Amino acid sequence: MAQRKYFGTDGVRGEVGKHPISPDFVLKLGYAAGRVLVKADSPHPTVLIGKDTRVSGYMLEAALQAGFTAAGVNVRLTGPLPTPGIAYLTRALRLDAGVVISASHNPYSDNGIKFFAAGGNKLDDALEAEIEALIDAPMDTKPSRELGRAKRIDTAADRYIEFCKSTFPNEFDLRGLRIVVDCAHGATYHIAPSVFHELGAQVIATGAAPNGFNINDGCGATHPRHLQAAVLQHDADIGVALDGDGDRLIMVDNAGRVYDGDQLIYVIARARMQRGELQGSGVVGTVMTNLGMELALQNRGIEFARSRVGDRYVLEMLKARGWLLGGEASGHILCLDKHSTGDGIVSALQVFAAMKTLDASLETICRDWQPFPQTMINVRVQKGTDWKPATVAPMAAAEQALAGRGRVVLRPSGTEPVVRVMVEADDAELAARWAREIANAIETAAHSAA
Repeated sequence: MAQRKYFGTDGVRGEVGKHPISPDFVLKLGYAAGRVLVKADSPHPTVLIGKDTRVSGYMLEAALQAGFTAAGVNVRLTGPLPTPGIAYLTRALRLDAGVVISASHNPYSDNGIKFFAAGGNKLDDALEAEIEALIDAPMDTKPSRELGRAKRIDTAADRYIEFCKSTFPNEFDLRGLRIVVDCAHGATYHIAPSVFHELGAQVIATGAAPNGFNINDGCGATHPRHLQAAVLQHDADIGVALDGDGDRLIMVDNAGRVYDGDQLIYVIARARMQRGELQGSGVVGTVMTNLGMELALQNRGIEFARSRVGDRYVLEMLKARGWLLGGEASGHILCLDKHSTGDGIVSALQVFAAMKTLDASLETICRDWQPFPQTMINVRVQKGTDWKPATVAPMAAAEQALAGRGRVVLRPSGTEPVVRVMVEADDAELAARWAREIANAIETAAHSAA
């Protein structure tokens, strides 16, 4: 894959006010995307724009709207709506593209732009490359009679709530469950509590008072301690934590135990196997998926495959193999028979359905496997720093020490200026030692280059 100039693993992302997350760039991005994504023969080309709850969303929404309408594309605005809600409505309304203004799990000072093609699927690398090629070209604004128009969709939230509920089996409900839902002060704040409540649960909503600045701030899927405390405080049966744009899921049981994406995918897979829905199919994870999960699935006769990191690459492998279930430990879970993209709310409903199918708790279902200890260290590295030579010697030593006992994964983040060092081993101290050795080597290289 050719090096991309602006797009990372999940759209264009960065600090607000700094290139590329600035009004002038986003204007050009909207124009370029309009030119690429919209079919030339479409009589009324239309795109959908949604956002999370960051204060910068107002500014970026206006810039995107200007870019699209300058390209002759009509715009429909939803206001705050989860990323998977935009994917759903893009498909349901038969629109040419969907756009989400969000930096997902990042702090409010960051923001980003990600796209869905017609049908609600994330863009492939080739389309992103086409958009990038046009961004730096001069804008050729359409004449006035051909400019696009914009209007708001007032029913977007209600339509998405009904869609989420429709993915839960008709024979089940959530009556009798006391659920804490942590919305991370993000785009699900007015969606998730309603979905679970309307399916019968008693819902305690937290992280549901966004003010433009508190998204993901010590709460949500990336900070499960907040949910753990709330579940115990309210004597709840279970807790659901979503991230700022609603595509990640982490859960907590009544004892405060945290279940990450790997464990929740395993729960869903177990139920699907019992229902006979995994025949000729398997599960896709990534190079970061815990080895314990892979072995547990294989012990039950469930095939497993690893993709590159990023839910878009999990999706690509699922489609290539004709499978339906996959995801990441971070909480991105794909159930392609339910939705075209990862959806935290829909994934939670699949976990609840699995628990009912298996008639067991999360703790009981996951009891037959233990995650291998992992140590993850994020090393901050300036863009352009050549850190790889410094890792050759410690990597070789680590791989020799871990032979047959674990593995090492190094990867630059697609959303942050960091290199992620992950070491997994059957011994926690061994994993921590070698992760630190490799991280130190990268840090030394980064400091030398500064």
